[in-house]
Amino acid sequence: MKQKTSEKILEYIDRRGQTTAGELSDHFGVTTRAVRKQLSSLLGQEKIQKVGKAPKVFYVLSEEKNILQGHEVSDALQKTIEENFLVITPSGKREEGFTGFQYWCDKQKLPLQKTAVEYAQTLTKYEQYKKDGLIDGMYKIKKTFSQVCVDNLFYFDFYAIERFGKTKLGQLLLYAKQSQNKVLIRELVQKIAPKVRELIEKYEIEAVGFIPPTVKREVQLMREIERLLNLSIPSLSLVKIKTEISVPQKTLNKLEDRVENASKTFLVSDTRTYKTVLLIDDALGSGATINEVAKKIKARKLAEKVIGLAITGSFSGFEVISEV
Repeated sequence: MKQKTSEKILEYIDRRGQTTAGELSDHFGVTTRAVRKQLSSLLGQEKIQKVGKAPKVFYVLSEEKNILQGHEVSDALQKTIEENFLVITPSGKREEGFTGFQYWCDKQKLPLQKTAVEYAQTLTKYEQYKKDGLIDGMYKIKKTFSQVCVDNLFYFDFYAIERFGKTKLGQLLLYAKQSQNKVLIRELVQKIAPKVRELIEKYEIEAVGFIPPTVKREVQLMREIERLLNLSIPSLSLVKIKTEISVPQKTLNKLEDRVENASKTFLVSDTRTYKTVLLIDDALGSGATINEVAKKIKARKLAEKVIGLAITGSFSGFEVISEV
């Protein structure tokens, strides 16, 4: 029996480890269009996977995965994992939902069914801190500072949870910022935008300030968030002072150092006055930055009330989120 072209392609990739459409076209003496048709079919069957981005795209054999049997895990549990789990692999591949959870369990050498139940239980534990899709961070900042200058403080999710590490939002935030990935930044904004606008309406917020970055990057996360949110209210003019040596907050492990850093390197150069303003930051570790900026706003009598909002935050007290 004549061997199918798709089978020949699979054998070739198995021997070579990886290949490109052009390489397959040259090897088999067929058009690139015909090869791409075969590759598309094999991708749909999940027999191969694509790595890299155009123009450097390679094809490799798919890793074998254990298929979760429906009777092993309830539909409700499967839905919970599908909606909440995301992991970025060391090779930069996005694995989420059931597939991602299976990958993570395999890496950790953990039993899938038992760990799935424990994951759902852990999520339930942390969900109790959320109300209307937000976590109230006032309990955290009051435990950290003797002088609290924000009137309300919220974040969308914890950056990480016990045992299972970074949450889905935590993963998106980390890799959107560190890899300067505009696709991930846009996804991040799509998740937070409805609640941001809801807060603005609920608290009758008249202006918003985006905490400026410390580390110079070609794509700045907070600037992209400000651009994509495209809010109709004025933006406060917040300035991060350029110093001889830039010291990011995430490198400081002592609370007093973080307070000093925020106090001496952030300025509010605005002169307009408002009743209520919103400060948005990417991650809330100690809360020093938002609290110190709020202090400066009130000292200059630019606003009567300051509300803080972060994308993610740590669980309690002074906890450093050093990655973001």
